[in-house]
Amino acid sequence: MNSKLLIIFLIFFVSIGFGQSKIQWSYTYNQDQKAVEIQATIADGWHLYSQHIDNEIGPVPTSFLFTENVQIKLIGQVTEPLPIQKYDENFEAMLDFFEGKVLFSQRISVKGSTTIKGSVTYMICNETMCLPPTEELFSISINN
Repeated sequence: MNSKLLIIFLIFFVSIGFGQSKIQWSYTYNQDQKAVEIQATIADGWHLYSQHIDNEIGPVPTSFLFTENVQIKLIGQVTEPLPIQKYDENFEAMLDFFEGKVLFSQRISVKGSTTIKGSVTYMICNETMCLPPTEELFSISINN
């Protein structure tokens, strides 16, 4: 029984590590735009799903969660560029996704120097497989 449990954990951690090598995230605060910018760089052959996907179809849409901070007020929603819309064989449906690089942006109002924290949850796929949904934490220092 213990060896089966060990094998399951190893498969889980290898798949997480594999997924992390297929997408790189960067997080910055754009002082001029007064916005948190979250950029995904996606490996060739892979794609990241839009925030705006009907969850009943199957893939996990990209989502952002910001930790509450009295120094920061979120303005509107996280924006994204126009996605690629294409029939996805994995889910047998028309889906919105991104390839290469994509920049997400969240406008904010800041009362002073602080740190904005949060997480991004996402799922990436290629033409033949999808990796399990992953959550990545982030922290961005803002010096006003």
